[in-house]
Amino acid sequence: METGPPLRDIACYVIVAQQLSFSGAATRLGMSQPAVSQTIARLERTLDLRLFDRSSREVQLTEAGKLLLPHAEELLERAQGFAAEAARLAIPARESIRLAYCPLTGTLAARVVQWLARRTPAIRVQLRPTGWSSATADLARDAVAIMSAPFPPEFATTGRFHIAVNHLAVPATDPLAQAQRISLEQLNRRTVLMPRHRPPGSVWAELTFRLQSANVVFHDGDEHDNWTTALDLVAAGRGVLPAPIPLVDMVRRPDVAFVPFDAKLAMTYGIVWSSEHATAQTLALVQAIQDHLRTGGRSRAVAR
Repeated sequence: METGPPLRDIACYVIVAQQLSFSGAATRLGMSQPAVSQTIARLERTLDLRLFDRSSREVQLTEAGKLLLPHAEELLERAQGFAAEAARLAIPARESIRLAYCPLTGTLAARVVQWLARRTPAIRVQLRPTGWSSATADLARDAVAIMSAPFPPEFATTGRFHIAVNHLAVPATDPLAQAQRISLEQLNRRTVLMPRHRPPGSVWAELTFRLQSANVVFHDGDEHDNWTTALDLVAAGRGVLPAPIPLVDMVRRPDVAFVPFDAKLAMTYGIVWSSEHATAQTLALVQAIQDHLRTGGRSRAVAR
């Protein structure tokens, strides 16, 4: 029976397409660059199609490569679903696995646990609200995390979605509290509260760069996961705070006002786990989160 190209070759094609770099794909896959090139060449021979146009300076998808990419991604997702379902069926007894998550995604985490309890009661999930750094440490102990970008490169990532940062928290007595909408330019000469931990590629690093005319004050927080403390600083008049939509939905304080903010920013979140040490429980939990996202199990604050 003809089974088509190996999944590992298709996965290599998807990673190269995402990176548009053979060297970048090699780093992500833990392979040498010649090995990646050989894999793509083998896949192109098997398909009798050219998937990439290569030059000394750049890599681009051919028209065929662009058309096949969504099919390849769906195929890999289905294969992952197959493995997760098989793992679910193979679980003999009630096991426990930790799910680390940013408090902003707490509603999603809680719904996933409820959904998984109905589907696979043999798995017990320990919920752990935490920040980016602590979540990364948990991943090394075989946890699954719902965490913000940039994602730790040594771990697998899937199911990405976005949370809009489209409000500004200001003191209720500040004139800005009466504004219909606030632009980025209005923050010039304002004090803006930002987390001290701002890894390159994060929304906070981008916003810090864009606010070069503002007085940016860093506080000791892990990706703003301690939102209560940050809002206390706002209420005390220490500065204004860019706020994601779940915070606006969750918090009601008479001393803080949330005003729409035109910065066009979004925090990217994803499901992260260690593929090297993945267990049947890990795969079942990852698949449960993916299924919940795919079937519309998001609040209006969480959208892909």
